[in-house]
Amino acid sequence: MDKMIYFGEKVEGYDIPVLNEREARAGAGILFLFAMISFLNAYLTHRFAFTQIFVTLFMVDFFIRIFINPKFSPSLILGRLFIQHQRPEYVGAAQKRFAWSIGFILSVIMFFIVVIFEYMTPVKIAICILCLAFLFSESAFGVCLGCTLYHWVYHTSPHYCPGDVCEVRAKEEIQKVSKAQLAIVTITLLLMSGVTYISMTQPQSVVPFEMKCQAGKCGNEKCIGG
Repeated sequence: MDKMIYFGEKVEGYDIPVLNEREARAGAGILFLFAMISFLNAYLTHRFAFTQIFVTLFMVDFFIRIFINPKFSPSLILGRLFIQHQRPEYVGAAQKRFAWSIGFILSVIMFFIVVIFEYMTPVKIAICILCLAFLFSESAFGVCLGCTLYHWVYHTSPHYCPGDVCEVRAKEEIQKVSKAQLAIVTITLLLMSGVTYISMTQPQSVVPFEMKCQAGKCGNEKCIGG
């Protein structure tokens, strides 16, 4: 039984327990997908049954990761199925446990708010957005925000960070971002913000972009320009 309950794997060449970062990122991406579905479902339908189920499973998943063994976590097992043919990227287990502990604490709070007491409070939305930010950051960018907090809390640099960010080294040429590239991103974000603002402030009675009905497929609906 003791051999089943442990945290981190012993891998030759590493002097501390490690975990596969690719597997962790895949698991984070899977959880992010279902978290977004849960969030949008609750927002659009005002029904929280799916959210209650997801929060419960999320909490159980992180409990298994931290207190039993990450290899038995459903989300990490599913992630492993997708990345099992990729070369492992080993990272220190200590900072991952700290990061996942934050996720577990947030999930416990959400469990009491959403499942037990069913409170409607802004705290619920704030925690949900925070969890989405943590999951998206890791799955999309490979940036473990909880691991960064580990450095601030313990005042020590973690070992074997994702992408070797713990090591002090100069950026390679392909990683540098020029002023022109920053300008492109800025203009794109401004355009997106402007279009979003216009679409949100426009009266609902005005429909600027409406699809034309294809001949023979409109039924009794009124076709535009047809």
